[in-house]
Amino acid sequence: MGDIIIARRAILGLLAASVSAARPRAAALAQPAGKHRPPLRRPSHPRHPVRPRPLRAIAIDPGHGGIDPGAVGPDGLYEKAITLATAVELARQLDATGRFRAVLTRDRDAFVPLRERVARARAHRVELFLSIHADALPDSTLRGLSVYTLSDQASDREAALLAIRENKENFVGGVKLSREPPVIGSILLDLARRQTNNSSLVLARAVVSELGRMVPLLEKPHRAAGFAVLTAPDVPSVLVELGCLSNPREEHLLQEPRYRRLLVQGLLRAIDDYFAAYTAA
Repeated sequence: MGDIIIARRAILGLLAASVSAARPRAAALAQPAGKHRPPLRRPSHPRHPVRPRPLRAIAIDPGHGGIDPGAVGPDGLYEKAITLATAVELARQLDATGRFRAVLTRDRDAFVPLRERVARARAHRVELFLSIHADALPDSTLRGLSVYTLSDQASDREAALLAIRENKENFVGGVKLSREPPVIGSILLDLARRQTNNSSLVLARAVVSELGRMVPLLEKPHRAAGFAVLTAPDVPSVLVELGCLSNPREEHLLQEPRYRRLLVQGLLRAIDDYFAAYTAA
């Protein structure tokens, strides 16, 4: 009897050992070694999706056009052709940056009145206005690039004319002047004009700085005059004379696409410098 009990215990012990050995083996078969099932996670969605930054609109104004050829070089090169070719290339490179949106005041050989050029630019709410020209001087030996901003006297005169001519039915700096009392409207117009003039000076200096490293400049390259296309009271504006068509050497250079691309690259860097200056301020 004792032998039977001992044998039964031995059999039970063997069965228990075999079950215990089988459990980790089954677990190992259920989940391979070295692999762990990752915890379930809900897909994350940002509460505020990132929106692309709006492009900065830049007006490019090719001078003259249509029945107005502008200056004519010794070999018969028309200013209107040079300004359009340069403006189109500048617009292309501005668009290619992905940061800017170019607005051409004319994109073909057509006559556009000066006031309409400014109106077209402001309708697109541009942040800068660059008018592209080529100079002609009595002295054909002179050559070089120059930049114009609006003179103080011309600016004062144009500000007054703007209020009278348009009966102040205009937006300046995002404010509709017709909704303001006359005194307030005049103050807002004056403040906008002063800020615009200061910003125009920053842009002009950037153009002189960048282009001066690459091409000849006229003596005193930054000048002031009462150009009608520079009179937008709330848009920093410059007029760039790419060179002197009256100079045979410069007339030849302005016909070369490679030279015009060089000018465009300098203008593009000047625009970048302008916005970098205001971003850092």
